[in-house]
Parts: sequence; C-alpha cells; structure tokens
Amino acid sequence: QVQVAESGGGLVQAGGSLRLSCAASISIFSFQKVGWYRQAPGKQRELVAAITNDGVTNYADSVKGRFTISRDNAKNTVYLQMNSLKPEDTAVYYCNAMYWADRLWGQGTQVTVST
Repeated sequence: QVQVAESGGGLVQAGGSLRLSCAASISIFSFQKVGWYRQAPGKQRELVAAITNDGVTNYADSVKGRFTISRDNAKNTVYLQMNSLKPEDTAVYYCNAMYWADRLWGQGTQVTVST
C-alpha cells in the first residue's frame, strides 16, 4: 500500500526553526506533486508549499522567504524547512502526495510555536 508519513513536528519558540519530513513508501518520482498543508484549530486546511515531480515549487504568501520545500530522491522523502517561525504558524501539518488519480494524506504532525 502506498503511504506517506510525516515527522519532525514539535514545540519551538518564536523565531526558531523546525524541519518536517514526509517519507513515502515508494519512490517519490511516482508522485506528480507533493505538498505540505496545515490546519489550525477552527480554520480550514491550507496549502503551505508544494513541489512537482520536476522540482517546481510554490509557496503560500504567508511563508515565502521563511519556509523551503525540498526533496531527497534517494531517501524518498520531501522536507519542509521552517525558519523564523511565528505563533501563527501553529497548526497540524500534513503531507499530501498526488499519485495517479489518488491524493494520499499522512496522519499529520503538530507544530506549536510559543511566544
């Protein structure tokens, strides 16, 4: 079964950094696109960053210049490096992979940014 799983969340002070990992059970070349989403309490899930199979990236305006999405093909992993974190970045972060007609979601990882 094709799966993705997130890790790397935690508690960090404002201004700090975290790196999230999205590990896939198959080669990430199989995915047309991999994205990081987040959902804060009482809010809709929103796209944070995404990377296509050929390396094209896009970011939400709120994270541009602070977050970087990247991929390690040998490890079948997509990363989200988050710097200069703000309390408003607090949310559950989810990895999503487009695999043929399916969209695969991980279980999510909590990121909490304290003041």
